[in-house]
Amino acid sequence: MGTRLLATVRHLAVRPLLGAAAGLSLALSGVAPAPAAVPPGTAQRPHATGLRALFGSENRVIRTRERVVAVTFNAAWNEAGLDAVLGELGRCDTPATFFLTGDFADRHPGAVRRIAAAGHGLGNHSYSHPYFRDLTPAGRRQEVRAADRALRAAGAGRALTPFFRFPYGETSLAHIREVNRLGFADIEFTTDTNGWKGTEGGMTVDRAVRRALDALRPGAVLQMHVGASEGRTEVLDAQALPRVLDAIAARGYRVIDLRDLLEPPAPPSEAVPGAEGVRR
Repeated sequence: MGTRLLATVRHLAVRPLLGAAAGLSLALSGVAPAPAAVPPGTAQRPHATGLRALFGSENRVIRTRERVVAVTFNAAWNEAGLDAVLGELGRCDTPATFFLTGDFADRHPGAVRRIAAAGHGLGNHSYSHPYFRDLTPAGRRQEVRAADRALRAAGAGRALTPFFRFPYGETSLAHIREVNRLGFADIEFTTDTNGWKGTEGGMTVDRAVRRALDALRPGAVLQMHVGASEGRTEVLDAQALPRVLDAIAARGYRVIDLRDLLEPPAPPSEAVPGAEGVRR
């Protein structure tokens, strides 16, 4: 999470490749049956696999021994806190992936474009953030497809990824397979800071920071939020982010871009010393 130690090999050089891969993956015309499931809750180590190797699992941690983590944000309410979050990520030259609902994208297309322009990835978080267990298979497909259309219409462009995150972190193998058949890998999280609960829910900035750091380990995926629920304007995660990024950097970790999971490893002759497969 945000570290000045991150390699300078950034994603700009591979955006065309990623854009093409995302476009194919998100065509929503269906894909071939998924390969055998990998161990539940694990994503492959950076640059080791590609999209389809992430199928069949909820991917709550990246399988790696490296001291790397991923930073992600969800957005469904509003864009409160977004400018502060983007500013802090920029300060630390830290990549992140933002999982947005389609409804958010429809209401805040400018926010979608700002995230994309800042160089971050955009993921699908359903259209209306329902409990998937309450929907029919057709209803679940519609939620994923409608969100994809909304993100595209809002200007996500090449920032769009073939990543999906279930509302409420509620997954099942059957639902994951449905999402995989639509061309998306499910990416969940190792821990949520719970900053979204706000002070009304008993949270503080200190507690949000502590939750993030207590979960720190190689391959951890941190979930935070932008926006605030109706009636609130305070975004604890936006306030906690500077401390989280600085503390993780001080502990010798660096942030990787989840889009690195989509790329094959570079041949030894083309590897960039010190880059270790990280864009930024």
